[in-house]
Amino acid sequence: MGFDIRLPIGMMFLLFGLLVAGYGAATQGDAMYSVHSLGININLWWGLAMIIFASGMLLLARRGALALRSTIALAAEQDRKRHDPK
Repeated sequence: MGFDIRLPIGMMFLLFGLLVAGYGAATQGDAMYSVHSLGININLWWGLAMIIFASGMLLLARRGALALRSTIALAAEQDRKRHDPK
């Protein structure tokens, strides 16, 4: 129950986004962009899109982990109160 698929997906997209955006930044102004993609540095833009998507996934994974921790703590406190003879 503690495995959240958003964490590895976010990490994978962050890694690929950094690689693609880094390649796009390194080849800024190259002739291949004017020939193949109407002058748009598609590697840079898609790399940034992947980084934004990864940030959203990692944020949701963090939020889910915090919610799970608070739920577990609340359940443990209720168990303790229920089993306490006082």
